[in-house]
Amino acid sequence: MSRVADRFSRYEPRLRAGRLVLGPLSDLPRKNCWTIAEWAGEASPHGMQHLLCRAVWDADAVRDDVREYAVEHLHDEAAVLVVDETGDVKKGTHTVGVQRQYSGTAGRIENSQVAVYLVYAGERGHAAVDRELYIPRSWTCDQDRCRAAGLGEDTVFGTKPEPARTMIERFLGAGHQVGWVTGDEVYGGNPKLRTALEERGIGYALAVACSAEVATGAGTFRVDTLMKRVPKRAWQKLSAGRGAKGQQVLRLGRDRFHRGGAGQPPAPDPPQPHHRRTRLLPLLLTPAGAADRAGAGRRIQMACGRDLPDRERAGRAR
Repeated sequence: MSRVADRFSRYEPRLRAGRLVLGPLSDLPRKNCWTIAEWAGEASPHGMQHLLCRAVWDADAVRDDVREYAVEHLHDEAAVLVVDETGDVKKGTHTVGVQRQYSGTAGRIENSQVAVYLVYAGERGHAAVDRELYIPRSWTCDQDRCRAAGLGEDTVFGTKPEPARTMIERFLGAGHQVGWVTGDEVYGGNPKLRTALEERGIGYALAVACSAEVATGAGTFRVDTLMKRVPKRAWQKLSAGRGAKGQQVLRLGRDRFHRGGAGQPPAPDPPQPHHRRTRLLPLLLTPAGAADRAGAGRRIQMACGRDLPDRERAGRAR
């Protein structure tokens, strides 16, 4: 709290913010302004609600303070950034960004508010370091509704990968470095996000749905169709690091497809679950050469559907 104290212009909201931070860390069975205020010894929840709704303090500056604090304590040269969204089930229609939409928290379509989060993960632990609220099109098309909820006049609709890219660029712009970015097919299916990472030289391990199309020397194919056409000899087993059994990789142009689910680069060919929303088999997509830049193993270039000559392959596998 001493780090963020200067972000509050008055003593009262600064003191109450400290109580509000301790509340979620308590053993309260249910955590909201009512229960936290009671736990903190306050007579009503109005003070907590005032802090969140009307008190003047710089929330974005506090966000940056939290990011610096987390990176300082969890710093890891091999850290990765993880992007994912989570939903909070809501009632009514006035909470900013709320509509009937899929909520991973509920596991189904609910009236909910969804936010995209950026997590810094390393050997010492992981922590959320940024957040962006997802504003659906049903809101951005209604300027009066946005204005009543306190959204700026310049609020425009953006898919979930767009706030993810904003947060990643904000993290890198603060002078921090990571080798990889990971996420599920919501983010892997967005070419602008992948291109932005490639331009910055950041490796990524992003899932793509089987409905995704990829360009090869023989034409453009859906991923599931391509997987059936590629012969077994086109897959190469590479090292996935100490203690791992390897990973199967198919290189197609600029991209690599890994047999496995989303996460850190990547698991050695496990049984592959279908995604609960799309019922499509997710594959992991990484840029060719990223694993080598990150020190994750050998470089074995593969042409689609055929092996390189043994001599050339042996020369590149070191």
